[in-house]
Amino acid sequence: MRTIGVTGGIGSGKSTVSKILGELGAQIIDADVIAKDITRKDRKAYREIVEYFGSQILLPDGEIDRKKLAAEVFNNKDKLEVLNSITHRHVAEIIIEKHEILKGLGKSIVIDAPIPIKHGFLDIADEVWVVVADMENRIKRVMERSGLTYEQVLERINAQLSDEYYCSLADVIIKNDGTYEELVRMVEANYNKRS
Repeated sequence: MRTIGVTGGIGSGKSTVSKILGELGAQIIDADVIAKDITRKDRKAYREIVEYFGSQILLPDGEIDRKKLAAEVFNNKDKLEVLNSITHRHVAEIIIEKHEILKGLGKSIVIDAPIPIKHGFLDIADEVWVVVADMENRIKRVMERSGLTYEQVLERINAQLSDEYYCSLADVIIKNDGTYEELVRMVEANYNKRS
């Protein structure tokens, strides 16, 4: 039993790598799913976010309008830091809780997280896998799944951590510029090598 932290920038293929690890029998803790859940109406993080950003980020049904919130923070480092400090704390708590429960199953655990936070990721991962890909491949992938323009995707990539930073944390670097089959072989080889 080991805990693998999988991380990487938008469009790198981090979630695909986690999915492959899940197919190999690992239990997945998805930080993005947790982050969405904790920002739903009447959850702890929701209240803190609305308190700071105001009701203009809400949809008519009272839920947070993710696009409006993203627009608020993407070009404002201070606001992004506030949002991250709120969400990371709550996400880390849930990751740690889930990790404790899953440890009892005796299977490998994967923590899939776009931001390799110290508490709730780096401190509980036995090894960190970083997924990287060529910039053009990343932009194309995100454009295809999100409907964003080239410039909007590039803006989001530039607002994130650099590949150099991600790689500085890595025990394993997965270069995801080939076919899906090549990616599966790479993931399997690294997973089996360390099992």
